[in-house]
Amino acid sequence: MFDDLLFVLHDRGGMAIVEVRELGKRYGPRVAVDSVSFEVAEGEIFGILGPNGAGKTTTVECVAGLRKPDRGSVSVLGRAPGDVRSAIGVQLQASELPERIRVGEALSLFSSFYPSPADWSSRLGLSGHLKAEFGQLSGGLKQRLSIALALIGSPRVAILDELTTGLDPQARRDTWSVIEEVRSAGVTILLVTHFMEEAERLCDRVAVFRDGRIAALDTPSGLVSRVDGATRVRFVPSASLDVALLQALPEVTEVSSVGSQLVVSGSENLLHAVTSLLARKQIVARQLRVDQVSLDDAYVELTGGSRAEDH
Repeated sequence: MFDDLLFVLHDRGGMAIVEVRELGKRYGPRVAVDSVSFEVAEGEIFGILGPNGAGKTTTVECVAGLRKPDRGSVSVLGRAPGDVRSAIGVQLQASELPERIRVGEALSLFSSFYPSPADWSSRLGLSGHLKAEFGQLSGGLKQRLSIALALIGSPRVAILDELTTGLDPQARRDTWSVIEEVRSAGVTILLVTHFMEEAERLCDRVAVFRDGRIAALDTPSGLVSRVDGATRVRFVPSASLDVALLQALPEVTEVSSVGSQLVVSGSENLLHAVTSLLARKQIVARQLRVDQVSLDDAYVELTGGSRAEDH
């Protein structure tokens, strides 16, 4: 079926299954997406981050073939998205079903759209809920059903937009496990998210959007390495401690106090240096906490912490 598809080798070693080149989209006078380019390798989980209004949803809707770009090009499996709709599964941010439809009915309805539908109900924990009405489902089960419907056509590419928004922490982590299982089944995933922890756990690479453009594209660890930031060790000493001893350590750049708590900033080996000093002085570090630069810090720096309406 895809014998004439054009594949481009990605520099990560996989094949480029999604290619976006100089994508542009306007809504009246406002530019939603401006000259966006990226590739997604086959089998990759590619994250798309950014504040509301950065152009994330518009971009993935163009990849899904739901919107037509004003300029630039999008290809999935070497073709226009509209020519390979059966190869693309989509779970949109605002996906909803009738409140009274039962889980089994929704799965049967969507299965009828495809010649060889895939049954994800058992793998996604839906088998025991087939008679339940959509309106009665928990947020986590609704998301599982949404994923099952997006994957029912055995797509090569799945687009998941704000998958875990509104879920409690346990439901969010359960959904992450589902996404990892989906990838292990050979599906390439474009994941739009606001959650930095989600991106760090799931994504091979991340594109950070800002004002309709890609501000940075790298692995999560690569983005973190771009941020200048010190390691911080926070603790309450069990006995009186001369701050000058901490300041004299070569790994330490700054020492401050917040009430009885000391906050020590410095280099990567800071924790070992501080705890070694405390051990020599027979002082216990109570309420010890280590803060390091995270993807969240990188995100704030790259986006300027801006917030706006999503598009």
